[in-house]
Amino acid sequence: MIGALMLDIAGTELTQEDIELLQAPQVGGMILFSRNIESPEQVRALTDHMRRVRPDILIAVDQEGGRVQRLKQGFTLLPAMGRLGERYLTDPEQAIALAEQCGWLMATEVLAVGIDFSFAPVLDLNDVSDVIGDRAFAQNIQDIVPLARAFLAGMKRAGMANTGKHFPGHGSVKADSHVAAPVDSRSYDEIYHKDMQTFIQLMPQLDALMPAHVIYDQVDPNPAGFSPYWIQKVLRQDLNFEGVLFSDDLTMQAACVVGGADARIQAALKAGCDMGLVCNDRSAACTALAGMEQLPLPNQQRLERMRGKIPSITVGQTLELGTEWQKVKDNIENFKKSFN
Repeated sequence: MIGALMLDIAGTELTQEDIELLQAPQVGGMILFSRNIESPEQVRALTDHMRRVRPDILIAVDQEGGRVQRLKQGFTLLPAMGRLGERYLTDPEQAIALAEQCGWLMATEVLAVGIDFSFAPVLDLNDVSDVIGDRAFAQNIQDIVPLARAFLAGMKRAGMANTGKHFPGHGSVKADSHVAAPVDSRSYDEIYHKDMQTFIQLMPQLDALMPAHVIYDQVDPNPAGFSPYWIQKVLRQDLNFEGVLFSDDLTMQAACVVGGADARIQAALKAGCDMGLVCNDRSAACTALAGMEQLPLPNQQRLERMRGKIPSITVGQTLELGTEWQKVKDNIENFKKSFN
């Protein structure tokens, strides 16, 4: 069974405390960060060990490209998605082909080291946000949708489920929700016709969504990830979204408006998230876990869709994943060189 808490570990291998936590029924996911990565071989050994301890664990990572990629040593460094948006303006056909290849290459490498999925892609607009910027494909919906659609198709071809983020849109608010509690004061109609459109148009292809830690104060007083209005009314009812909902990291500053870690995870799950993330704070993870003991386990069928097609291969210090992989890797690296 898969629990509703996703947490992290401090090092490059499991400690005894990690092993005990992994066995708690309400733990369902593990997210890896740069500090957990030494080489492809070491990551695969770590994820294999996690599965020996907890066979049904879902293992995730943030591998978007550009400045947000945790797997670096021995992996292909992907361009920021914003570079694809720039190429789209001059050569849309090439940009779409490259977006599909980026999605496929990212997913192929992440799956090879035993990680089920990457929290990608970012579907926000590159507007005024300090934290989004070139993590977004482009500045407007009509450029983002075809590029993101191709990236999603590439992920799918490799055997990985996707997560669109940060619903209903983090790009039009200045503050970074890791360090502040951003407020977006636009009306629902304005958000619906602008930022939400990328999510709406791509919804048939989306396996999961991550709501933004942003308060849209004209719509609801709670950040979107803690809001039954955004999650149950807008996403589940109005938009008929049936995929998984992950809360963004519940230790981020914007989430702290809700209270302690136990109150936060309860609020996120009660609002309708399937799984809550508590990262970079082990005591908060333990507090959250204690606050969840009486809660029912999340929807198993829904979460099961996030399981990646992980190959049974031996991974060395560097990745060697076949001729298509080498060809696509060279292609993406040449694209990166073209704008350096």
